[in-house]
Amino acid sequence: MNRLAVIGSGISGAVCASQLAGKYGVSVTIFDSARGPGGRMSGRRETTEDGKELVFDHGAPYFTATNADVHRVVADWEARGLVAEWKESFGSFDFISRTFSDYEKDGSCKKFVGTPKMNSICRALVSEPGVETKFGAGVGRLEWLEDEGSWSLNGMDGQNLGHFKGVIASDKNVFSPRFTDLTGRPPPLDLHLVPELASKIKEIPVDPCFALMLAFEEPLSSIPLKGFSILNSKVLSRAYYDSSKPGRSRQSENWVLHSTAEYAENLIAQTGLQKLPAATLDKVAEELFQEFQNMGLSIPRPFFKKAHRWGAAFPAASISEEEKCLWDGKKKLAICGDFCVSPNVEGAILSGLAAASKFNDIFSSL
Repeated sequence: MNRLAVIGSGISGAVCASQLAGKYGVSVTIFDSARGPGGRMSGRRETTEDGKELVFDHGAPYFTATNADVHRVVADWEARGLVAEWKESFGSFDFISRTFSDYEKDGSCKKFVGTPKMNSICRALVSEPGVETKFGAGVGRLEWLEDEGSWSLNGMDGQNLGHFKGVIASDKNVFSPRFTDLTGRPPPLDLHLVPELASKIKEIPVDPCFALMLAFEEPLSSIPLKGFSILNSKVLSRAYYDSSKPGRSRQSENWVLHSTAEYAENLIAQTGLQKLPAATLDKVAEELFQEFQNMGLSIPRPFFKKAHRWGAAFPAASISEEEKCLWDGKKKLAICGDFCVSPNVEGAILSGLAAASKFNDIFSSL
């Protein structure tokens, strides 16, 4: 049996693993340093001081499916109850004119969300037959064994995680210099092992972002839209009424706001990429909320307010739009993710499908 390792359980890695195991009959092991799957599609479960439980989609708010291959995959998820269409009004708010514009009355493409949370999709995909998951298991080193024609994976603690006929890296930290900034160690993948890919993946620009999670007792009746981009603000870029999504609790009015990349870059330039202290995140939360209030819409104080930093989740470039993933056939290494195709969930799905297809082509010809 050909055994493959997938590093990262975001949507790209989860889609790839599901395709390899379910469609192509390949045994897959997923490694992720996080406690569960999802990546940027992760959700946050928070408990207030009085014991109230709140859930937020604090990463990707929704996704679209304009590509035919992605549409087929999403249709299957919809049939399985993993996703639903978010049928609400979306638009924009201009900070200068203080006006909303509902620019999506023309029936623009459908918006889908995972149910009951965004990461429900990834959780279902990585739980399918043929997929083994190892969470809390960060990969510290990838070693190519020329004699065996296989990869040896070692954990952050040096423990051997096994030998694999091929590897799919869906996590940028596998090869990014940012891994060194965070850990003080070289990235797991030595780029000298893949010289043909090295120039493309040496540094992928990213847009950092802070997400603000808010919960209100009463509806924000002054806001006519359930999701909107924010124009002419240096602090906020978009806002979404999380509770209006299908399958969500309506016990409170939960909103998620995203900062501008400019705001996040300025703060990260001062603080670095290390874990931020709670006091700093509290300060960020208050600054983002103050900008929300500055929209002039009589927004009350929330009973819950918390910020989260996305340091490198949003790629600012696409490095393999035509092939949809990077591929080294000799070493059976695929690199996939939204940074390969387009910086969104649909791009990540397409890249995961492409990576799975590369391995199928190899194994079906043996």
